[in-house]
Amino acid sequence: MRNFRVYILIFLLMPFIIFAEDGSKLWLRFPNVKNGISSEKIISKGKNPTLEIAKKELMSYWQGQTIELRTDKSLKNLKDGYVIKSNSGKIIISAAKESGLLYGVYHILRLQQTKSDFSHLNITEKPSYDIRILNHWDNLDGTIERGYAGHSLWKWEDLPNKISPRYEEYARVNASIGINSVVLNNVNASPNMLRTDYLQKVKVLADVFRAYGIKVYLSVNFSSPKVIGGLENSDPLHKNVQQWWKEKASEIYNLIPDFGGFLVKANSEGQPGPQDYGRTHADGANMMADILKPHGGIVMWRAFVYSPSKEDRAKQAHLEFVPLDGKFRDNVIIQIKNGPVDFQPREAFNPLFGALKKTSEMVEFQITQEYLGFSNHLVYLAPLFKETLDSDTYSDGKGSTIAKITDGTLRPAQLTAISAVANIGEDTNWTGHHFAQANWYAFGRLAWNHELSAENIADEWIKMTFTDKAAFVNPVKKIMLSSRETAVDYMMPLGLHHIFASGHHYGPEPWGDYKGGRPDWSPVYYHQANAQGIGFDRTKTGSDAVSQYFSPLNTIYGDIETCPENLILWFHHVPWNYKMKDGKTLWEELAFKYDSGVQNVREYQKVWDQMEAYVDPERFTQVQSKLKIQAKDAVWWKDACLLYFQTFSKMPIPYDIERPVHELEDLKKIKLDLKHHN
Repeated sequence: MRNFRVYILIFLLMPFIIFAEDGSKLWLRFPNVKNGISSEKIISKGKNPTLEIAKKELMSYWQGQTIELRTDKSLKNLKDGYVIKSNSGKIIISAAKESGLLYGVYHILRLQQTKSDFSHLNITEKPSYDIRILNHWDNLDGTIERGYAGHSLWKWEDLPNKISPRYEEYARVNASIGINSVVLNNVNASPNMLRTDYLQKVKVLADVFRAYGIKVYLSVNFSSPKVIGGLENSDPLHKNVQQWWKEKASEIYNLIPDFGGFLVKANSEGQPGPQDYGRTHADGANMMADILKPHGGIVMWRAFVYSPSKEDRAKQAHLEFVPLDGKFRDNVIIQIKNGPVDFQPREAFNPLFGALKKTSEMVEFQITQEYLGFSNHLVYLAPLFKETLDSDTYSDGKGSTIAKITDGTLRPAQLTAISAVANIGEDTNWTGHHFAQANWYAFGRLAWNHELSAENIADEWIKMTFTDKAAFVNPVKKIMLSSRETAVDYMMPLGLHHIFASGHHYGPEPWGDYKGGRPDWSPVYYHQANAQGIGFDRTKTGSDAVSQYFSPLNTIYGDIETCPENLILWFHHVPWNYKMKDGKTLWEELAFKYDSGVQNVREYQKVWDQMEAYVDPERFTQVQSKLKIQAKDAVWWKDACLLYFQTFSKMPIPYDIERPVHELEDLKKIKLDLKHHN
């Protein structure tokens, strides 16, 4: 009798019990359908591995009315998009491709999970980009460059014989947000990636991913013909080099008929490239494009190029690539980082966007938080992604946004693409921080539809990942939407950039001056602080980087009075006592920004602590612990930067902000050993 009462009590309390979770399901926490949905409620014709997955997802999780899945070739203008309509008591999902049907199924499961209305569905979805790609910076030894979620998912030593169940889980998660392409390995590529034994391992992954609509790409080392092919050199204009690549491409496509192509980092940060032989980026990219073309493959050629020189690093990609405009094959896409330096918390957008009038361009974002506190800081990146995509370059007149330049709206392109560096590792929760999952999700959703708002994406993700209760959703959404600006404030406000500790990029080191090393890896190169002021002069009297922007931006950025204040130290060397728009001096504004960042993280801690009733204990305590680290780090940043810059400004830290708790000399002694992250 006692046991019976216990069971009754548990049954009555079920709606209020929160079970422990480890984050491994990400946003796919669909409740299983009781006793399974009857197969009669799912109507489809034909048999295809992708279609079978779509049906399986519905059988497992759909709780609504009958669904019909239709392939309709007349919808090919939607590419791998779909149409969802309510019709006489059933829902019809139509698409030209089976992958479109799968995406449509995930769409209605998302609607179900976020408790949306199904009564009058009339949805048409066409992806913003053809190629929606994750770049993994994973190495063959299992380490991940700039990875903060454990070792690589890819177990090269086990492949091709042993297949981890996480490979299919990974493919499913990507398909749920429309990601359809994956670069498996680091852009600092090992030539060994192209060895036959590794290609056979890659084939296994491609076979797993295919049913989920995902193509595999590889980063390749430009010196591969010499290093693993035994040739004298890797000169792209030499016939034997071209023949080596041609034979290698045939080998790959025999194994993987739908192989996507190559991603190339060349002549940057010591990587080999065509310039080693007096050739241009176009020579190198076109050689590869020609050998891939018969197979339908593409080359994504990175524009992240800079070398030790007296020229402003922010100008170098533009200087190298603009003279080559129009010289690239039509299956070459130039992959351009969102900013001209390197994935900073805030950068001016890259002036190369729009400058290449006759060459396809694609954006490269960084999901992994190399410069944003690794997997310790809660920083929701959709606002950063949106800031870039919505930036108006004025390249073709007003309204020439980066989104419209890269998605084919403004300039018709054979293929359009968008990419981001993944933050995924073998950690149970995939990304190291439960909230870092939102950045993977946000990239996928924006790659599918760049017109979505950061707020809408956060709303979806919170409801799918945690709960749909408004008392949780609304305050947590406020944290997420403000978190990027908060990080900018406590790290590098007003356009400051790249003042991190060297090598690992965790924590502040504004005093870093790598004498004898490369000046453009040194924080003092970027902030230029002296007795007169602070900031990098990129005006006509400085490096003249402003001239790389189209009118009127070159004038707006070049004038200290009209330059947006959130970029003022990016473009100007500003006197300490310069009056900002709110009446504060620059020094005071800097101090208040740093303090605001610290106070905001403290507020996040308070808000999160109030969420305990809505979250399982595991994830609640893990996020709580991360916020403690973030709060300490924010104070570390604030004290390090203000105390150091005060040695130049000679001005008091405003008395109505929190006092420093560290001594500058103690902060200078901090040396973290984070080699395992690289």
